Order: sequence, then C-alpha cells, then structure tokens
Amino acid sequence: MRVTYFGPPGTFTEEALRSQDDLAGLERVAQRSVPDVIAAVERGEFAAGVVPIENMIEGSVSVTLDTLAFDSDLLIQREVDLPVSLNLCVPAGVALDDLRAVTSFPHAAAQCRSWLAQKLPGIDVRAALSTADAARDVAKSKRRDQAAICNRLAAELYGLEVLATEIEDHPENQTRFVVVGRGIPAPTGHDKTSIVCFQRADRPGSLLAILQEFAARAVNLTKLESRPTKRGLGDYCFFIDCEGHIADELLADTFRNLMAKLADVKFLGSYPVGGEQEANVARRSAASKAWKHAGAWVDSLREQIREDGELTP
Repeated sequence: MRVTYFGPPGTFTEEALRSQDDLAGLERVAQRSVPDVIAAVERGEFAAGVVPIENMIEGSVSVTLDTLAFDSDLLIQREVDLPVSLNLCVPAGVALDDLRAVTSFPHAAAQCRSWLAQKLPGIDVRAALSTADAARDVAKSKRRDQAAICNRLAAELYGLEVLATEIEDHPENQTRFVVVGRGIPAPTGHDKTSIVCFQRADRPGSLLAILQEFAARAVNLTKLESRPTKRGLGDYCFFIDCEGHIADELLADTFRNLMAKLADVKFLGSYPVGGEQEANVARRSAASKAWKHAGAWVDSLREQIREDGELTP
C-alpha cells in the first residue's frame, strides 16, 4: 500500500496527508504536479493520491478541477481541511532589507499580497511549482537576496530560517485537499457529492433549470463554479458540490433528472466532508423523511389504478 501526493516533501499537501491516521503510516511518494499525482493513481501505481482543491482566500485550484473533470476517471474519496500558516523563510543570516525576490507557489504568494505590499513593496514575486519547491530552490541558491513563502515543515527540511510568521492576509486561512482513488465510499450521514454539468446549448434559463432540480428536493449546494469546457470560447460547464450521498434517494432522483436534461453529467464522487456541519445533517435528514413520505403517498395512489378501466361495485 502506497500513497502519492503533490510534492516535493514539505508541501502543505504532505501535511494534509500526514494528518490522516490511515494514510500517515503508508509509504508516500511525492509527484511534481497535480496531474502527475492523479495519473499515477490512475495507472494503479498507488492506492490513493492527495491534491489541493480549494483555498478559502484564492478559491479553487483549477488544475485539480480540470484534471478530475476532463482527464481522469478517479473519484474523490474524502476531503481534508487544513489550517494554513504561511511564513517568509530565508537562508541563515539574511535580513528583510537584503531581499530582492520572493518565490512560492502562485496560490500561496497570492494569499500574502497585502503583507508583501506593506513589508516588501515592489519585490519581485516568482512562481515555483510548490511551496516546498520554493524553499528548496532558495536553500540551494548561492544568492543571498531571495526568500521563500512556505510552511515550517519545508523550512526545517531544507535548512531555512523563519524570518516572518503568519504573513497571509486573512487569519484562520484554510486549504482543502482531497484524497482521490477508485470506487465510492459508503455513506456516513455527513457527506458531500461533486458533479460537473455540461449543457446541451447555451440558452437563457439553462443554469436555472439545473438549480431548480436541487431546489425542488431541498438539496443544499455548497459550491457552484463555472469553468471553460475547452471546446470553444464562451462554452462553459458547471462544477457543483452539494450535501448528501449518491446513495440518498433524493440525490439519486436529482441526478436522474439532470442526466435526462443535460448533454452530460460527470460524477466526481460522494465522500465524507471535512469539518462539522451538524445543522446541515439534520436538515438533510428532514428533507429525506419528507421525500419518502411523499413517495409513499404517490405509490398508494398508483396502487388504486384499475387495469381494465371499468367501474367496480
């Protein structure tokens, strides 16, 4: 049993992996990119892969969404919410006034825009493949005017000093990661389902028609995002996260109607959610109970249909 993740060693993705008791003890192998992680699991080289999918400041990690939607048949197995603290890390002895360039994963650097503008105005911000790559590059460089934005784990692994802590622009910053693999986990009662909806044609009311299927069954949406289909300018699909599991009849009925109406529906998984949402669980339970009662009422009416159409005494 091996697990792979978006690396190199020292990324926040590795931290997320290590937070999961059943994954932390497995042999873990880093990959250079999110598509590499997903492709390695797809080839059967690993039991599961861990990749970032969303940050509370910068939003979705588009490469993860697009790879799952267009290039893979893997399904999301669970999500992991990780508190993220970003640090400015430098080689030993380097001071803030020495810096001329900062390097990091673009999503991480974007989360520190205000701090960089205030503390290092005009600094050259460079992109790295990951926060850990940034730390490793700065540690290997002979230059003494570069810093990396990364976590403490990467700083320790690559021998950097933490010059400034918690430099992200918003407190309580979190990033969501997903574990990808094969099959659908059993429902837990505290689940989320992700799909991608592809329209037959771009016409007025097409998005409303999709949303009405969820509203009619009291299915709560937790995310709605449009992304290009890569087929032409102005051609978009919709990524939707909703509460519930495909095993729930309410959700299954919603997806039946969507599949009948749309050009295609790509199922990305039903899986346990991260965090606590007890109020949402109670609401879904009440909606399911009401739906079952309504179904039983319709079934009782249909049982009264006469086969011959004639009156009976």
